[in-house]
Amino acid sequence: MEHSIYNISFLDLFWIFIPVFIVIAIFLHWSMGIKSVLHGFIRMFLQLVLIGYALTFIFNTEQPLVVIGILCIMLGAAGMIALRPVRKKRRSLYVNAVSAISIGGILTLVIVTQAVISLDPWYEPRYVIPLAGMIFANSMNAVSLGAERFELEYERQKDYGLARASAFKTALIPITNSLFAVGIVSLPGMMTGQILSGVSPLVAARYQIMVMCMVFGSAGISSALYLFFLKKEIEQSRTL
Repeated sequence: MEHSIYNISFLDLFWIFIPVFIVIAIFLHWSMGIKSVLHGFIRMFLQLVLIGYALTFIFNTEQPLVVIGILCIMLGAAGMIALRPVRKKRRSLYVNAVSAISIGGILTLVIVTQAVISLDPWYEPRYVIPLAGMIFANSMNAVSLGAERFELEYERQKDYGLARASAFKTALIPITNSLFAVGIVSLPGMMTGQILSGVSPLVAARYQIMVMCMVFGSAGISSALYLFFLKKEIEQSRTL
């Protein structure tokens, strides 16, 4: 291979927006609001461009406090985004979400970086930041799905146990589906990226196994903790 990976210019990137414009046209044709979709794509584009420049600096840092600061910002943002589908937002729910994602995510991140990969130094940003991003994002999505489902089920049934079971199962649907689909329906991002960069498919497969286990574990732990914290909150409200 002449190049380990092909370079993509901003002009080349324009072509991938064609299917995006098609979907937006469908939204307009069916008289559906596109404000949220456009807002999401604009934010996605700006955030990824900015983080591309930011990571250039972060990956070269030798200060562990910089890495820890970035992780804290990621966790704070994940907590806010996780509660986006919840109708009745409270400060206590934000604390619950951040706590659940932090515990489940950091536990998994420590196991991956210190036991599986054995990073040296432990804060190596080129590994810690991307892995933390995958872990926190999946934990955030699981908490978000679980939080929304629990709110609906508890309002309807007023039974914590039934609402918790339904919410926990819903929270893990995306990652459980991906366990069945990986390697057959899809080649996930990390594995595809490594193969495109010239890494052996066998090595890439082992990394992907690690990724699937870490996102399933962090998502399950975080969503379970969030639901557990809700039980404590419900019990406290009943005693008032």
